[in-house]
Amino acid sequence: MNTAFWRGKRVLVTGHTGFKGSWLALWLQAAGAEVHGYSLAPPTATNLFTQARVADLLAGHTLGDVRDLGGLQQAVRQAAPEIVFHLAAQSLVRPSYKDPVESYATNVMGTVHLLEAVRACAGVRAVVSVTTDKVYENREWHWGYREDEPLGGLDPYASSKACAELVTSAYRASFLAQAGVAVATARAGNVIGGGDWADDRLVPDFFRATDKALSLEVRHVGATRPWQHVLEPLGGYLLLAERLASGDPAFAEAWNFGPGDDDAVPVRDLLDRLARRVPGAQWRETSPGTVHEANYLKLDSSKARAALGWRPRWMLDEALDRTVEWHRAWRAGEDMQKVCRSQIAAYQGDGQHGQV
Repeated sequence: MNTAFWRGKRVLVTGHTGFKGSWLALWLQAAGAEVHGYSLAPPTATNLFTQARVADLLAGHTLGDVRDLGGLQQAVRQAAPEIVFHLAAQSLVRPSYKDPVESYATNVMGTVHLLEAVRACAGVRAVVSVTTDKVYENREWHWGYREDEPLGGLDPYASSKACAELVTSAYRASFLAQAGVAVATARAGNVIGGGDWADDRLVPDFFRATDKALSLEVRHVGATRPWQHVLEPLGGYLLLAERLASGDPAFAEAWNFGPGDDDAVPVRDLLDRLARRVPGAQWRETSPGTVHEANYLKLDSSKARAALGWRPRWMLDEALDRTVEWHRAWRAGEDMQKVCRSQIAAYQGDGQHGQV
């Protein structure tokens, strides 16, 4: 990682109490950045933000809702960031069916509010707005979607994140580019890794069942997803932010950060690999229900490889090893901040390409 770039940089992370946000805050702080966060309280009782004592490392920690424009504007003014990572979101498919209004309000208007707050704050140089691999109009293709494919989304979550992409594009063209603020969106695959306790997410559900000696019931076992360790896309976000801050407008656009083709595998394959690593683990297929979920999803990250020099470092088996390693350390009562720092250092040490 180009620590010389990040040393002393004032950075704001929205959604810093979440799974990805906590890992990102830890990485930024380790690189020497002055990290500020704005987010709701951690989403689950057991969570990475608390387990890794992330709050102790922050220059600013504000609990707030991105649906609150005034509160967000005040937090951005106080942080006075040079770089902003926007991760705050309603990030799960099935809850978006239960409360679509919340998903649209958070993911669409929350993005509007963040960009409006940035617009009013002098000194911001770069914004990375994180969306999802599900923003594309899914045609069940067996090849990866590229950044110029049509946006879509049949479920409220995917649709709301596609809308956030359009919002970001409009703010970039209408206001931020001419103000000297470089804005990009980042679309990542299905992330896994230690410290994820989200409800209704495959790997956390696997560990919850295994810890209770239960058999995990799984729907859509044939669904293929682009699985990757959480540090993979985060490394891409950091590299992208560096390029944006350089002032080159060519980087102010949409970017995919997904795994290689061999790591886009069906759910059953992922679970079998996990079960081989965790003695006593069991799972079985159950009814898929009536909620629509895409059967096949894959990203083409050729642009990030060619233009940013970004490439995946940990293949799926390594990602699973690191995830199981983290969970075992947590169960053993180890210092999880140290474990996270160790995994970040190992990830950086495994990189033989570019600077991340």
